[in-house]
Amino acid sequence: MFCSSPECKGEDKVNQPSGDVIAAEGDTVTLDCTFDASSTTQPTLFWYKQEVNGSPKYMLKTYSKTAEKAPELKEDRFHSGIQEKSVPLKIQKLQLSDSAVYYCALSSSQTWNGSL
Repeated sequence: MFCSSPECKGEDKVNQPSGDVIAAEGDTVTLDCTFDASSTTQPTLFWYKQEVNGSPKYMLKTYSKTAEKAPELKEDRFHSGIQEKSVPLKIQKLQLSDSAVYYCALSSSQTWNGSL
């Protein structure tokens, strides 16, 4: 039997829905990210924000039941936590400056995918 899919190889991967999320200032949105980690240890997942003509900037990481935000992310509007095989990012009280592409990443493979 030959198998070459990521599931057979036990590869780590993340998946985010493609497409834009349309919302108004002041709204709350949740960006989805699902993952599959082959290791038996608790994975660490990251969220990055990429503004137009910029490079991705680290926002926060989450592992187990803990989330750590980047020092420059002082606002308490961004929340994330691992739930089974997903790590959604919740953004509250949307501001125009939140318009960007958001990426999630899985630490063990540096696998990432973007959406928004």
